[in-house]
Amino acid sequence: MGGDSRPVTAAPASRRPRRPDWAGRNYSLLTAAAVATGLGGNGALIASAFAVLEAGGDGGDVGLVAASRTLPLVLFLLIGGAIADRVPRHRVMVAANALSCVSQAAFAVLVLTGEPRLWQMMLLTALGGTGQAFFGPAAEGMLMSTVSGEQAGRAFAVFRMAMQGASLGGAALGGALVAAVGPGWVLAVDAAAFALAGGLRSFLDVSHIPARAPGGGMLADLRDGWREFTGRPWLWSIVVAFSIANAVVGAADAVYGPLVARDSLGGAGPWGLALAAFGAGTVAGALLMTRWRPRRLLLAGMLGIFPLALPSAALAVPVPVGVLYAVMFVAGATVEVFGVSWMTALHQEIPEEKLSRVSAYDWFGSIALMPLAAAAAGPAESAFGRTAALWGCAGLVALVTGAALCVPEVRNLRRRTVSTPAGRPDPTANPSADAERPVGGIG
Repeated sequence: MGGDSRPVTAAPASRRPRRPDWAGRNYSLLTAAAVATGLGGNGALIASAFAVLEAGGDGGDVGLVAASRTLPLVLFLLIGGAIADRVPRHRVMVAANALSCVSQAAFAVLVLTGEPRLWQMMLLTALGGTGQAFFGPAAEGMLMSTVSGEQAGRAFAVFRMAMQGASLGGAALGGALVAAVGPGWVLAVDAAAFALAGGLRSFLDVSHIPARAPGGGMLADLRDGWREFTGRPWLWSIVVAFSIANAVVGAADAVYGPLVARDSLGGAGPWGLALAAFGAGTVAGALLMTRWRPRRLLLAGMLGIFPLALPSAALAVPVPVGVLYAVMFVAGATVEVFGVSWMTALHQEIPEEKLSRVSAYDWFGSIALMPLAAAAAGPAESAFGRTAALWGCAGLVALVTGAALCVPEVRNLRRRTVSTPAGRPDPTANPSADAERPVGGIG
């Protein structure tokens, strides 16, 4: 009975979580929360449009509800970035998730119990947009603070692959659920997803974060972030380029794409598959970036933006649907090469205590022209014709991408051998990469 005296040493090691060194506790929580909101949120975008239509609205009303989400983003992004660099970022994220949960739950109740009015849907959507304005900069700063060392690019690629996969699955599942059970229940699922994500983010490990040093006020923080933003030519030149590229691509996707699909491609079904092909491409691009680590980060990233002109050109011809699917897939994959390279560059070059403010300026620049471009798409089609307008979209994407590549800092910014972010200590000096670094001091 007692003759077996062999020591038992292997069991504890076998019970250790099998995950890479860079996938710490905070990183895993943030990724899981992003997957939850990606699944719920992309279905809710479809559900909110159909909720408006089922309540008797038309395309213009759908646009008003969509604009109600965008306007608070433009108004509050910079304030959200300053706050996220001032108070613990995880608290901002949880509060923003709570606001989004409440607004979506109220929207769901309105749809399920009666006929929601347009102003009610616009108000609740605006509350969700306000939550996103505060959440986005805090989330980006928090994610970058959880990753250190040479594997930062791989960590960002895996995070984006999970997020893009959830977005793709959420859109497909959301469309099916809207058809099966109606938009109200899909909005309720989104509210539950926000509650789950907020709960996960409340468990972020911030025990090693000292109290943040007091700043000089909100305006001083915004000015400081602006100086950081404008003082780096590679940063502001790419944001300016994307403010134009995002605007024209968004207009092509939202306005011209459905019209071309209706007239030449067979209707909404093929266009939905084309958008799904773009989403699948982003997943493939993120998978590629888990293996590829280009030395010239932004050169590789911006070269990947040129194919973003191809979908507009394909719609201008228009090409057969099979070719369009291939074009959309390639564009999605190469855009994701930029996305991972961009996050890695920000993580490497921007001091941690300014990450959220810089991210807010980045977001603001990227979306500021989108409502204007969407509004101008119709008049542009009337003035120049749809084909010319689409070729104009493709040409502008290529033009601004080439202009950004003319900036020497964009072409020459290199990945560091050890990716120690600016203003942060060597990660080998602190074995814990889980806790968010303190704001207001070195590291």
